[in-house]
Amino acid sequence: MEITGKNFIGDRLSSLGEEHYKTFDSLRNVENKTLFISANTKELEEAVTLADAAFPIYRDLSDTKRAFFLKTIGDEILKISEDLIDIYCRETGLDVERATAERDRTLFQLQLFAKTIETENWRNKITKTAQPDITPKPTLTKTNIPLGPIAVFGASNFPLAYSTAGGDTASALAVGCPVIVKSHPMHSGTGEVVATAIIRAAQKTGMPNGVFSNLNAKSYQLSHDLVRHPKIKAVGFTGSFSGGNALQKTVFNREEPIPFFAEMGSINPIAILPQALENDCQKIADRIGNSIALGAGQFCTQPGLLLTVDEAHTDQFIVELTKVLKGLGQQCMINPELKKNYIRQSDKINRLEKSIQILSHKAQWDNQFVEPKLSVISADQFIAYPQFQEEVFGPFSLLVKCKNLKEIERLVFNLKGQLTGSIFAPKTHYKSILPLIQVFKSKVGRLLFNDVPTGVEVTAAMTHGGPYPASSDSRFTAVGPGSIYRWLRPITFQNWPKELLKKIIN
Repeated sequence: MEITGKNFIGDRLSSLGEEHYKTFDSLRNVENKTLFISANTKELEEAVTLADAAFPIYRDLSDTKRAFFLKTIGDEILKISEDLIDIYCRETGLDVERATAERDRTLFQLQLFAKTIETENWRNKITKTAQPDITPKPTLTKTNIPLGPIAVFGASNFPLAYSTAGGDTASALAVGCPVIVKSHPMHSGTGEVVATAIIRAAQKTGMPNGVFSNLNAKSYQLSHDLVRHPKIKAVGFTGSFSGGNALQKTVFNREEPIPFFAEMGSINPIAILPQALENDCQKIADRIGNSIALGAGQFCTQPGLLLTVDEAHTDQFIVELTKVLKGLGQQCMINPELKKNYIRQSDKINRLEKSIQILSHKAQWDNQFVEPKLSVISADQFIAYPQFQEEVFGPFSLLVKCKNLKEIERLVFNLKGQLTGSIFAPKTHYKSILPLIQVFKSKVGRLLFNDVPTGVEVTAAMTHGGPYPASSDSRFTAVGPGSIYRWLRPITFQNWPKELLKKIIN
């Protein structure tokens, strides 16, 4: 399949922009050949205008038709899987197994959202009939309706499941919102292949032109122009805190502020009781070590903070964890920029006062490869230096030695919001960790017991979000069928005849 490097403005390919860029093959350490053309202001305006015109048509389609559209997107992605897997690997340095797993997750999400809207239950419709008594009360019907065109930003670390046809796009399309994707410049070719499948599905199922567009750009200007456009009614973002925070400021400065749903990273603390290490030190080290280095640490749920009590079992745990991490060796990062950031951020942590680097990197890594890093500090130092709470995107973890369990509780209390938190403790200490659990509950979106945070299951029971800055709004999840409520708003109809209400509520 030919990668054109052009933008999808609705169902039309366009290349009016003057800025160009290429993606990078990290595994082979070379640029890919395709030249991608950044969308210009005119193309952005046309894409948004098309989405705005498509919205009243698309929102009024039956749930069955929109569900069929989502299923057809999946079918079209499957048809071009060979080309998709090839370009995915060439733009990320990730292997075929990872690419296939992420493709399958993307397909599952499309099926899940299709299934979600095939019953009317997703609208959460509530009716309260009139109660004539001393004071007559009206008949009220409350339901949810779509917001309008949505801007979605592809994630650097998930070219499929969190990008062009990922959870944000699929959930928005499911409930009747057209989507404009700002493709991530690290994997624009993967984005174009998926966008082609979406456009083909839209044409085959009779969707209005403009229900989906895909825009390329490497500079930040287009992103800010997109979210400030008055016809965009909500934004979905997965990425860094700096990127998300900048976009959020632009959104809040609009004449009409709109919902901004961002997942902006996390250090995902794991609290480990000495008694847990006494029983299963090697097993815990193996699980946590593999979680730290999974996918070269390029997951938003990577455990970047380990909270322990300063005693002999912790020292043994450090020895065992070091063995595990050293045994994993080098891994390729998705892009040279991510490697540079990993080195810069982890070196910054290791230069802070009294930070002890247990694992040192090689003088020269191979191309875009990195090795895990582990550093150790005291709880007092962690609290004294806010920089210790900054996310290091890659296979890095900071181990903090606390005086006792109470100090672990104090440290968790001082943490910023997180996507996840974990506690490792034996059955004999359930009662003693109750205060720690309560502190953790105020800081995380998902709390794990004797488990590692990597691996986010797509299910109605999942919360992928958390207090700021892990996400911009902790009331919502970015994963699972519940994520559709980011793109809806409630509306109540009062005293409407039943026969007319059926026509205005799908």
